[in-house]
Amino acid sequence: MPAIPYKPSAEAGPADVVDPIIARRGGKLLNIDRILLHSVPLTVGWGALLGKVRNEFSVAPKIRELAICAVSAFCGAEYEMHHHGDVFLKAGGTPAQFNALRNLREAMLMEKIFSPLERAVLQLSFEMTRNVRVPQTLLSTLRSELGDTQLVELVGIIATYNMVARFVVSLGVDVEGNSA
Repeated sequence: MPAIPYKPSAEAGPADVVDPIIARRGGKLLNIDRILLHSVPLTVGWGALLGKVRNEFSVAPKIRELAICAVSAFCGAEYEMHHHGDVFLKAGGTPAQFNALRNLREAMLMEKIFSPLERAVLQLSFEMTRNVRVPQTLLSTLRSELGDTQLVELVGIIATYNMVARFVVSLGVDVEGNSA
């Protein structure tokens, strides 16, 4: 149950803001949209940021979705796990990898399921989410593997989805079909 009511789709907000969201979502607003639309400026900024993160970064889609799912699982953001699980699988992730993310501390050690790069991404997701500060050795490892641009983008992905996870968990955004 959300902490505040979802805005009814018919009263969601100005057409110039709502119509592009509906078009992008295949004809309907998601629950996250119906919460965000309580603040039009937040909705507009959110859409711009997440659009860039999901569609314009050079980080490989599997690595991007691995980081998103890792943060989401660690934060208990079931809404995001629901929406990004299939995306992770379509990007090359396996069901075993997705399921392993439910225990991020253990997943970081699973050499048979995750590659060294994937384990480093999981560790970065954990460190940024749990501790904020990241060991320099981990950053150096990822920098040598990804380069400067992709490392900055990966940190940006993890930071962005920490924001998303905290938003959906704090406000109790339900998976569509699980709400009244």
